[in-house]
Amino acid sequence: MTSNNLAFIHPLADVQAKEIGVGTNIWQFNVVLAGARIGANCNVSAHCFIENDVVVGDNVTVKSGVYLWDGITLESNVFIGPGAIFTNDLFPRSKVYPESFLRTTVCRGASIGAGAVITPGITIGHDAMVAAGAVVTRDVAPFSLVVGSPARHVRFLNQE
Repeated sequence: MTSNNLAFIHPLADVQAKEIGVGTNIWQFNVVLAGARIGANCNVSAHCFIENDVVVGDNVTVKSGVYLWDGITLESNVFIGPGAIFTNDLFPRSKVYPESFLRTTVCRGASIGAGAVITPGITIGHDAMVAAGAVVTRDVAPFSLVVGSPARHVRFLNQE
């Protein structure tokens, strides 16, 4: 087990990023590219991939099997469940790349359930919750609970 005195990085992880906050744990079989920025007290479970143009705030949990592509921002206190899927290109073609990828933001305190799909260019409001398996195709309001495919609002969560 290795540590840079700021963060724990498992020896079986390939972490090229230099901006990793104090108390963050990055577990085995992860790849974190050089341009990624990860805050303090985060936990990145096994088998994740984090591209260059990704920002992860403080106190974020990323469970196993999550890939964070260019253009994704996770603000502080966000939870991403296992196998949640993010996309960053509405019209992907092999070997055809957009000049820039759509921006997706998961605002502070939001939670995304296991296996949810987040399409590109979406903002998930602060303290919102996306149910397991939901397919999010449009913005989610703060404190909103969304479920289904496509995801639809079912109720607001307690704001306390």
